Amino acid sequence: MNNNPSQENVETEGISSKNVKNESYRSVLMLAYQSLGVVYGDLSTSPLYVYKTTFSGKLSLHENDEEIYGVLSFIFWTFTLIALFKYVFIVMSADDNGEVLSAVSGVKHKITGLHENYVVLISCVVLVGLFSLQHCGTHKVSFMFAPIITTWLVSISVIGMYNIIKWNPRIYHALSPVYMLKFLHSTGVEGWISLGGVVLSITGVEAMFADLGHFSTLSIKIAFTFIVYPSLILAYLGEAAFLSKHHEDIQRSFYKAIPEAVFWPVFVVATFASVVGSQAVISATFSLVNQCCALNCFPHVKTMHTSNQICGQIYIPEVNWMLMCLCLAVTIGLRDTNMLGHAYGLAVTIVMFVSTCLMALVILIVWKQRLIGAIAFFMFFGSIELLYISASISKVHEGGWIPVVLSILFMCSMYTWYYGTMKKHEYDDENKVSMNRILSSGPSLGIVRVPGIGLIYTNLISGVSAVFGHFVTTLPAFHQVLVFVCIKYVQVPHIDEEHRLLITRVGPKECNMFRCIVRYGYRDLLQENYDFENRLVFSLMQYVETEDQFWKPMTPCEYEPLEQSSYKYKATNTTVDDREKSTHSEEAMLIMRAKESGVTYIFGHCSVKAKKSSSILKKLGIDIVYAFLNQNCREPEALLNVPHTSLLEVGMVYYV
Repeated sequence: MNNNPSQENVETEGISSKNVKNESYRSVLMLAYQSLGVVYGDLSTSPLYVYKTTFSGKLSLHENDEEIYGVLSFIFWTFTLIALFKYVFIVMSADDNGEVLSAVSGVKHKITGLHENYVVLISCVVLVGLFSLQHCGTHKVSFMFAPIITTWLVSISVIGMYNIIKWNPRIYHALSPVYMLKFLHSTGVEGWISLGGVVLSITGVEAMFADLGHFSTLSIKIAFTFIVYPSLILAYLGEAAFLSKHHEDIQRSFYKAIPEAVFWPVFVVATFASVVGSQAVISATFSLVNQCCALNCFPHVKTMHTSNQICGQIYIPEVNWMLMCLCLAVTIGLRDTNMLGHAYGLAVTIVMFVSTCLMALVILIVWKQRLIGAIAFFMFFGSIELLYISASISKVHEGGWIPVVLSILFMCSMYTWYYGTMKKHEYDDENKVSMNRILSSGPSLGIVRVPGIGLIYTNLISGVSAVFGHFVTTLPAFHQVLVFVCIKYVQVPHIDEEHRLLITRVGPKECNMFRCIVRYGYRDLLQENYDFENRLVFSLMQYVETEDQFWKPMTPCEYEPLEQSSYKYKATNTTVDDREKSTHSEEAMLIMRAKESGVTYIFGHCSVKAKKSSSILKKLGIDIVYAFLNQNCREPEALLNVPHTSLLEVGMVYYV
């Protein structure tokens, strides 16, 4: 029997693989429809504030409409080049198997006496309601929100066509890139600064990539190319057509451009659409945090998988409520959609530029394309994004400082957690107990073996953890039967009970040491009444009975517990008396008697401290930041529902 199961065997043995690539047209179209409610809410609501924010500074309008035509030209080409070509056609191909306030403020245009505090209050109530829905899961949330965004896109595209026909049928001339040059030439510095508002037209495009885990690449591409893109282009064209005849309405152009007969229905839809707009960021945050946890860049949090079909559809309660608090703080603190826009614009432009840099590396290293191709991609899209970054930086003092400060705080915290975790793993590897050292002590391992079963939890699927060595050094006594337990989560929804436990022997038979790898699918729930002890004991008994044969774990129907301290062992074509006559039966009965003496769960409770010779910065990061994060992340025993009466924690201090 192999004592060191490989990572691949641990994850795949007994699991039937499914070909997820053969998606039916129906499922792709359904996912495309659902993605409207999650991925594109933010992007779809950008017409609410783009023109308003762009002309919020000293930029003024002249009778020749060159400013309006220039801004529209910038919006069209930015939206086409960045959103369509870069993200949909290029970045989305690099997948790895994985605003509220703006609309509510529109009511002030109809109810002019409404105080700003009421607008903020309504926005906060809407935010709390939105975050309270997240536990329902992406599938249900997307079905609730998709009709809203669909109605919204249809509304703004129809209104856009109406405004084009009524106010300026020749507005399409503004799509010429020439108007961008005329705009910059005539407006100078003020025109360059105003580009920080233009970039808001593509806020939310990064969610297409970040939310890939919740949907499929093809479904997101279909939804954008055939629904979102044409609808938003028509909306921007229509609003520009209206502005060309109503310069005085520049700060409320979106709502003024709505025909009076349909204002209130559209306003209601706009409000709901803006609520949905935040969903893209929420879902993307769940995905990013989950991936950061997998990379040891974020403390462990409770992740709830909400779909049997799509692994990436998850809900993280702690992150959800933290995000809600941050959103409420920003909404209450700023109170101004222009300042929110400036903060959002700077964050988006920086994220897009980082994506361009990383995508250039993917083209070169992963796709193995020529260097000239990676450089051309970086130069073309990077130059556009640097232009917008330079324009957005001027708005740092008007709200742009918020994403900068938050980014620095999160980056420092994530790096500290990653550094501390890596140092902890290095310590584990350097202090791992040698199997030769254990076996050289003889069958008793050089310690007193007391009745009972000791379950030693470890992250190692091979070798013996330092916790065991520390324990026997401090207290030279251990249980009669030792089982090193490793919990492993695999990328399938459920694991059958007959394939749940993978048992191997550690050392010779006289040592009575085993390794048990417990495998869970990402949607398997750890029930408090789960009979883990009995299943483990009888799996061990069956293993020693059939160790020299092909081993298969017992199914629940093959054993039946009689009382708390005695069990009836069932086997085919054999009796208890027959087994007791063999060596295997003696070991099986030894395991049974050890179970009757009690089972103890042993966890390592490790704290990490910086060495005395470390720098002040390292001591601050390890002793304060990392310690705080470590104390507030989810402990293994909490995840496994271990009874406290059977829990034994072994304290260790790692000096790194």
